[in-house]
Amino acid sequence: MLRRTIYCVLMLAGGVAVTSIATAQTMTLSVTESDFQVTNIFSDVDVFNIEIEINAPLAVGAYVDPDIVSVDYQVMGTLVAGTPSGFPAFDLQRNITGAEFYAQGSSLSFEIAPAAVLSDGVQAAELVGNTVVLTFNAREVDNGRFHPALLELNTNGTGRIQNSDNVPTLNPLVEVDFGEEYINDLVFDPGNTTLITATPVPLPPPVISGSGGGAMSPFVLFALLLAIFGIRTRTVSRRQDPIRFS
Repeated sequence: MLRRTIYCVLMLAGGVAVTSIATAQTMTLSVTESDFQVTNIFSDVDVFNIEIEINAPLAVGAYVDPDIVSVDYQVMGTLVAGTPSGFPAFDLQRNITGAEFYAQGSSLSFEIAPAAVLSDGVQAAELVGNTVVLTFNAREVDNGRFHPALLELNTNGTGRIQNSDNVPTLNPLVEVDFGEEYINDLVFDPGNTTLITATPVPLPPPVISGSGGGAMSPFVLFALLLAIFGIRTRTVSRRQDPIRFS
C-alpha cells in the first residue's frame, strides 16, 4: 500500500527532478584614486575610479583583451587653459558593456603570475611584466570625447593616468595626443595594492521541473514529501500498536 501511494504521488509530480547548477564566477578589476599617492603633472585630476567585470574565473594566466561583462569608470577634474577640448573642467562617467568597450577602440591587458596566491585576490606584485604590469586604455574614436583615460601601472610601484590618444571626431578630424588634457603620476605599494578579486555571479534557485515541460515550486515538492512521510508514519504506527481486546 505504501509503495503504491509513493508511486502515485511521484507520477502526479510528473517525474520531478531537481536541476543542480554549478556556481559560475567572474573576476573584477577595481582601482580608485585612494589606492595611490597622486601627483598632478598637468591639470588637476584627483578623482578616478575604474571597475571592470571580466567574464572568467579568477585564475593565473595572461589576459589580453579578455571577454568583459561591463566597464564602469569615472575620471573627474579641472583643466588648465588651452587644452584641445577647451573645457575648464570635466566629469567623464562611462558604464558600458565589454562589446561597447572594445568597439570604441579600447583595450585591457595584464598577466597573473603562476605563483600568485588567489585566495586574497591579486596584488600588483603578483602581476607579470618587465616594466608595465597593467594597461587599461579607454581610448575612444569618433565619440566626441576628449578625456577617456589611459592607466598604466609598473612593477616598481609607480604608474600614470592620463588622457589617451582619443579621436573625438573623424569628420572633421579632431585628435588628442596622450596627456594633452591631463597627466597624473601615481605611487603605490605593489604588495599591498589589491587589483583583482573573484566575484561570485548570483544565480537563480534550482528549478524543479516536470516531464510536461512545466515547473514545480520547491514548496510543492516539500509538501508532497511530507505527505509521503505522514502516510509512512501512520502505517508504521498501526503495525506497532498493541493488540487490544474489548
